[in-house]
Amino acid sequence: MEDLPDALIGEIVKRVSSTSDLSSLSLVSKRLYKIEAESRHTIHIGCSLRPATDAIVSLCSRFHNLLKVDINYSGWTQDHGNQLDNHGLRILSSYCLSLSDITLSFCSYIDDTGLGYLAFCKKLITLRLNSATKITSSGLLAVAVGCKNLSALHLIDCNKISGAFEWLKYLGSDGSLEELKVKNCVGINQYSLLMFGPGWMKLQRFVFEFRNIYSIFEPKDPSYVANCQYRYDFSCENLKQLSLRRIVTVEEIGLCSLLGKCKSLEKLCLHFVLGLTDSDMITLAQNCSNLRSISLQLEPVFCEGPEGRVCRTPLTDESLKALAGCRMLQVVELTMFGCDYAYPEIGFTQEGLMMFFQSCPIRDLVLCGANIFDDEGMKALSSAQFLQTLELMDCVYITDAGMCLLADSPSLVNLTLRQSDGFSDVGVGEVVRARKLNSLIVEGCSRVSQKAVLGTAKSVRYERYYPGYGKLRRSSLSFGQD
Repeated sequence: MEDLPDALIGEIVKRVSSTSDLSSLSLVSKRLYKIEAESRHTIHIGCSLRPATDAIVSLCSRFHNLLKVDINYSGWTQDHGNQLDNHGLRILSSYCLSLSDITLSFCSYIDDTGLGYLAFCKKLITLRLNSATKITSSGLLAVAVGCKNLSALHLIDCNKISGAFEWLKYLGSDGSLEELKVKNCVGINQYSLLMFGPGWMKLQRFVFEFRNIYSIFEPKDPSYVANCQYRYDFSCENLKQLSLRRIVTVEEIGLCSLLGKCKSLEKLCLHFVLGLTDSDMITLAQNCSNLRSISLQLEPVFCEGPEGRVCRTPLTDESLKALAGCRMLQVVELTMFGCDYAYPEIGFTQEGLMMFFQSCPIRDLVLCGANIFDDEGMKALSSAQFLQTLELMDCVYITDAGMCLLADSPSLVNLTLRQSDGFSDVGVGEVVRARKLNSLIVEGCSRVSQKAVLGTAKSVRYERYYPGYGKLRRSSLSFGQD
């Protein structure tokens, strides 16, 4: 070790990911202590930092090459002592001039004054604020003006950000933002975000979500004119990833207008968007030839149909026909939530789903709550040439006969079955004997036993109960999670 140059040892140290291992390594010798300090680019700070101000001085003095700092006080109580405050953030921004990535989570001692010190971080590229309860628009404006290289901004549960949105206008006109995520911030509505103006042209990833309820009582769109066709005067041709959840576009155009403007769109999540129509999907398919992934989570709403007003999921086979023309579409989620077996209705038909599955080169499919889908529909899935990963959840009319068809699926290697009681060990056993599965997950399927699945794939997970829809995390489908 003594014969190795410092630069080479530094490269070795950078490949050690465990914080405890790095700490142990630094105690071996003074030389390693120095090299490890110079090589450390990331630190995580939380409740164990005591006393906070003295500790941050010590850390910044030692690790002066820091690029990424994650400050997280989740679970903090008074017993943990004082949190890092504005003064601590000033020390951080003064000592660590190379900082490019900062996350502040549950930092209740930091307000606009503290956030303003980040304006001295001229190399800051990414800022994430999670449950920053004292941060307002003024603090964000200071960061927007001072951090010219800011390209990613995440705002999660920051409920004091409201009123004037000069920060958003500034980032739109003079900033370089490529990624914007706004989740569960009650003071920011979709029409405020339209003030981003020319910034939409640079944006590549955009997320706007509310957690549980629709933002029905938000201010109306000031640009909306009744009975008049209107288009927002901005372009978002570079937008590649778009996620919208629980927004309302019944009377106003709002953010759904983005669907006709994102010619580079590759990944789309539309979750419980009130006012979504077949026309939106047709517009999307006509303009987004690069679409590779789509996640649609739908629940029943009142819709006007040929037979009058009905309660059903908003999209019909017309949407599926339009999406079938997206020849690059490989990852698909179709979730129908809150539909009973008889009523409310699902807007799709089994014939429409079969046509869609056979028309697109789907590699990864999640089908959830499809009580219109039975063994006949499984014929389409079993003949899907490119299908590698399949998840079936709450598809109650699929029986052992339908499962047996999957034994002939040409490319299937990953199978997930959740909350479905129509099939048993017989059907699942036929699939696992015929297919060499990499992964098999069975959760909440009462007629499938643990004995039938153990050892049948390289990776097997069996749970008698499933974790609940809201706790599922599907990394291939969602890019909006933090």
